[in-house]
Amino acid sequence: MFYKIFKIICKFVFGIIFRTKVIGLENIPQNGALIIAANHMSNWDPPFLGTFLNREICYMAKEELFRNKIFAAAIKALHVFPVKRGAADKTAIKHAIKILKENQCLGIFPEGTRSKTGKIGKAEPGVGLIAAMTKSPVIPALIVNTNKIFGEKLFPQLAVVYGKPIYFEGNIKDREEIAEFSQSIMNEVEKLQKELN
Repeated sequence: MFYKIFKIICKFVFGIIFRTKVIGLENIPQNGALIIAANHMSNWDPPFLGTFLNREICYMAKEELFRNKIFAAAIKALHVFPVKRGAADKTAIKHAIKILKENQCLGIFPEGTRSKTGKIGKAEPGVGLIAAMTKSPVIPALIVNTNKIFGEKLFPQLAVVYGKPIYFEGNIKDREEIAEFSQSIMNEVEKLQKELN
């Protein structure tokens, strides 16, 4: 219930106030396991990425956000679970795999942190590993202008572009192939950016 109410609020904020341009919704499967992998520029990105989808989306978030019990309860109600940054967090990866095995949708930001420049950064290998272990399709997604919210222009026009699904088809035991697949996702996000411009 809390997720649905929050989503209605987000649709008003992002859809009406920020006049969001949404492209590629037809690329989103309406059921089955799915990973949506996007660039990351702002704290607005997690709610923004899932606002216009017909599916609920689960996220990893840095464990520091769970230190405040009230805030932790709120984001858990929004299907957010903790991940330790700077190391391979096996517990978080297992939880992500569980979500996908239950045919749910996982949102992930492969760069692992927000871009301070607005440019798309290098991918961490985690998204490739999760995709390889679950054989889930990955939708590359481009987020535009969330880093400019309340900046020079108070209400910049936002955009989100969902690309076509891609799959890991390499050797699951080959770390290099997994890392290359992770980076290929961000390369696809860059292509979406060039096509939009």
